[in-house]
Amino acid sequence: MREQPILFNGPMVRAILAGQKTQTRRTIKGIPWRPGCNPDFSQACAFSNAGEFRIAGSQEMTTGFRCPYGQPGDRLWVRETWRPQTVHSCAMDACDCDSVGVTFAADGEWVLHTWSQNPVPDTWCLPDAAARGNLPSIHMPRWACRLLLEIADVRVERLQAISPADALAEGAMGWAREQTSPIRDLDTGDERIAFRALWDSAGGDWNSNPWVWAITFKRIDA
Repeated sequence: MREQPILFNGPMVRAILAGQKTQTRRTIKGIPWRPGCNPDFSQACAFSNAGEFRIAGSQEMTTGFRCPYGQPGDRLWVRETWRPQTVHSCAMDACDCDSVGVTFAADGEWVLHTWSQNPVPDTWCLPDAAARGNLPSIHMPRWACRLLLEIADVRVERLQAISPADALAEGAMGWAREQTSPIRDLDTGDERIAFRALWDSAGGDWNSNPWVWAITFKRIDA
């Protein structure tokens, strides 16, 4: 079992916390296409053997490749937008070096990390930027993480192959409820439309229909 970080934005963090998100799709980068094949061949499909994936049409179009996020049983710790603050004691103008409060931007939850319960590594230093506001998710260290996910399944597929049920598991409908009309007005049966809007809002390109990692996960205690 291995463990590595994964980034989620605020709406997706809220969806995970609410139990509305159990899947994530990430564009596959660096697909090892074989010379002479047509990567845009519409009838191609993916298959796996012992965690190694290949894409094939009438013949294999790629060499084997593995999911960089892990395999079933591996864990992903969530990096999200956050703000650390040192905690003072006894009204002294000095910080307890082992006490750091973390505020999570997605929902405002505050967690205290102390020496006895949630220790902060001695090598960690409070970033200067924290005095001005939230820090990007990429800068969250493992000790500050509050969400831990266990991978249950990994598939390779085209983005537009997503089913309504999978779009719902992506948290698309909950995300749509936070948007303005007409996206906010989507209803049952519109899950794929909501997911398309969600994907494009995050900088993706639905129309390009990329190959993606379709990762199913469950939340476990961090």
